[in-house]
Amino acid sequence: MAARGARAQRSTAPVIGYLGGLSPDTYAPRLAAFHKGLGEIGYVEGRDVVFEYRWAEGQYDRLPTLAADLVRRQVSVIAAMGGDATARAAKAATTAIPIVFAVTADPVKAGLVASLNRPGGNVTGVNFLLNMIPAKQFEVLHETVPKANVIGLLINPSGLFLPEAESAVSDVRAAAQALGHELFVAHASSEPEIDAAFATFAQRHVDAILVGNDVFFYGRREQIVALAARHAIPAIYNVREFALAGGLMSYGTSVDDAQRLAGAYVGRILRGAKPADLPVVQSTKFEFVINMQTARALGLEVPAQLLATVDEVIE
Repeated sequence: MAARGARAQRSTAPVIGYLGGLSPDTYAPRLAAFHKGLGEIGYVEGRDVVFEYRWAEGQYDRLPTLAADLVRRQVSVIAAMGGDATARAAKAATTAIPIVFAVTADPVKAGLVASLNRPGGNVTGVNFLLNMIPAKQFEVLHETVPKANVIGLLINPSGLFLPEAESAVSDVRAAAQALGHELFVAHASSEPEIDAAFATFAQRHVDAILVGNDVFFYGRREQIVALAARHAIPAIYNVREFALAGGLMSYGTSVDDAQRLAGAYVGRILRGAKPADLPVVQSTKFEFVINMQTARALGLEVPAQLLATVDEVIE
């Protein structure tokens, strides 16, 4: 009798469709943060709610099919947690099922919501602003590598909303020109293209690199950090995991905090809130991390005034 009751409870529990851009292993810390936020509203997987996971394994072209599969499953809500591309795929798949996103793009300019305060429709979520801070990242890079003449920018255009990708490049180019530097932009949407981009950076005598925000890059952070070390090029990244993997430094909003906020929004929707009435959350918790071991290996002396602003130093 008890077993039958447990099965009945599971069958009537709400179902969260989790659309991820990477693999479950690679995205485990982000997923844990999402579950933390969901738990703050009182929902625990296996007890109060059931999950249907769909993972794109870094292949963005799979996202529309995966999103459509969640719609056919008739999930209660879709959590589009794999970056901007997952939000696009989820929104295109349904106008009925509630969607919660976590994106770096401006969701209004991207057409995800009508406005930040009153999203309208079936979509809302969290904007963690990573695409809005490249100029600041460039300033940090300039302070650390003041003699750099040519700055490289690595982006994955297939993972961003086109206007945001263009805006990011424009922001960094303006910052570079203001300091009298040249900007060289390289695109990469696959592992071989990442290799090729760094080979080109070396051929063009790029002095430092800014790696653009992208879930695909996050999943290939070991490869990217190793290439930067191989070519002895200082680089700045968006999230701390790059610095933990041996990258020089990272500056950006906390993605884990954004995931937590998104999880809490999913919980609120399960409790009856409508996406149209939930304002898009602006996640503004910033993290600045420097790997001093890497700095020493590159022969860099990090200015004391910059170190004073760091949130975490990796020795």
